[in-house]
Formats: sequence, structure tokens, C-alpha cells
Amino acid sequence: MTSQTDINSQVTEITPLLQQIRAEISKVIVGQHDLIDRLITGMLCNNHILIEGLPGLAKTLAVTTMAQATGTSYNRIQFTPDLLPGDLIGTLIYNQKDGAFSVKKGPVFANIILADEINRAPAKVQSALLEAMQERQVTIGDTSFKLDEPFMVLATQNPVEQEGTYPLPEAQVDRFMFKLKVSYPTKAEELQILRTMSTGTDITVNAILSPSQIIEFRGIASSIFIDPRVEEYIVNLVAATRNPADYNLDIAPFIEFGASPRGSIFLAQAARATALLDGRSYVTPQDIKDISLDVLRHRLMLTYEAEAEEVDSEQLITRIMETVEVP
Repeated sequence: MTSQTDINSQVTEITPLLQQIRAEISKVIVGQHDLIDRLITGMLCNNHILIEGLPGLAKTLAVTTMAQATGTSYNRIQFTPDLLPGDLIGTLIYNQKDGAFSVKKGPVFANIILADEINRAPAKVQSALLEAMQERQVTIGDTSFKLDEPFMVLATQNPVEQEGTYPLPEAQVDRFMFKLKVSYPTKAEELQILRTMSTGTDITVNAILSPSQIIEFRGIASSIFIDPRVEEYIVNLVAATRNPADYNLDIAPFIEFGASPRGSIFLAQAARATALLDGRSYVTPQDIKDISLDVLRHRLMLTYEAEAEEVDSEQLITRIMETVEVP
């Protein structure tokens, strides 16, 4: 069993590399510090991320740049209403010469998959992606194929253009560790974007890691210490989404269903990776607070009353964090 002293030295050793990844991505992506940190956190946790934002806010560019900085293979899949499962996972090709079928693997066979506008694809395609996300394998014909490690799906969706879209099933949404919301840059950031991007000069992004190092770093992230009181704080936050009255919250009429146990698991995993990214070998309550919105915002199913009152999940989660006692 790894001692706390060993974990401390490992954290001290790898934190500069993680900071370098952040710096490499920041060469191209101006601002959006939370987006960059969550991408790295998701990678350290071996989990998937849903990114919501208007067109032109560098969602695709951020994913591409992260793949370059981490030395991983990358495929972008544009989801459209006519996309078929075979276009995603691959298919069997009949060879007339020898009368046999051969496997042609699809674009899902890469370390980082950008599922662009994921809600434009029909249910069958989303189901095929769900198997890849959950089981980390795909089935072509009668054969299952393991996907390369690390494997991470970064999906984007447009929050305003809903015509011709297929809402993601709750089961699939719940499998994303984070749901990130990308907003407009500040005036100063946009001025920097203008000066950086309008010259037409390519920015070189250096590969800081290899896929094998990422897998090694995941093991270190999972060893970060969480105090039992902080664990209880995580469980209390999630429990308050299901039984708010137990925590003196009057928000029950707005919540149809609270977060599943997967919310607790993802909060703990993401908090460990957040601590590692910050150069610490232990989790603080502030780590939980920093990630709670991104982990929980898509796990609450709201009532019609919430919609009528224009109450969203972020407001409810904020109320919960303000009320639940911090250790």
C-alpha cells in the first residue's frame, strides 16, 4: 500500500507537468480557465465531459489543443440526423475475393473523441456511443473490441438551436462526469483573442505527456486523501438534492428527482483530481464547492413548477451549498 509520504512526493513530481499542460492549452485558449482545468480533471479521472455553449466559443479548439498537449490520438465526429451506428463504431466489410468479412473500425477508436453536437444524432447512434462510454468497448458483428486507453468522450451541444435535435436520454447524460457551460469572453480576453488569432500564424502546441503517463497519473489521483468528514460532506450535498427538507431546505417542490450515487462518486473523483492539479495530496471542502455545479447541474430533474417559476438546477445547487454544513 502506498504511504502518504510516497503520495506527497509523487504529487510534487507530477504537478509541474500538469501545470505545463494547462500552459500549453492556454497558448491557444484565452481565458476559459475553468474549462481547461475541467478537461484536465476529466482526463485524470478517466471520465467523460459534456460541454454546452454557443458556436464560436472555442469548444472544439479546446479539445483539439488538449489532445495535442497530452500526446493522445484524437477524432472529431460531427453528429447529424442521418448518422448511423456503423459510422461511429465501424462495420463489417465483405471481401468478394475470399468470401469473408473483415472489420473496418470507426472513428471511435481513438484516445479522445469529440462528439460535436451530440444531440443531433438519433437514439441508435447515442446508444452505440453509450456502450463505448460505459463499457469502454464496442461490438461490431458478433465481436467486442476494447477501446484504447486512455479513452475520453468530450461531447458538445448548442443550447439555443433545438430544431432537428434529439434530447440526450437521462441515462446517457448521467454518465458524463461534468456538464460545462462555456460563456462569452471578457472584453480584455476578446482583445487578446483578436490579437492572437487574427494574424493567421499557427501556434505550436507541444506534447507534454504520453498516454502511458496519463494512465499512471490516474493511479496517483485516485490515491489523493479524502478525510471522512469531507466524504460525509459530499454525501450530504447529494442527499440534499433528494431529501431537501432533511437539511432545512424548502426546494422540494422544484425537484422531481435528485442526483444518483454516481454524483457522489464523481464529486469524490473530481475533487481528488482538482487537489492534484493544485499540487496537494489531500482534498479540501473548497475543492468540493469548486466542482459541485459542474458535477451536479445535469443530475437534477426539475418539476414543471420549477420551469414555471424559472428556477434552474444551478440556483438549487447554490442554495444547497449555502445551507449544508461545511466540515
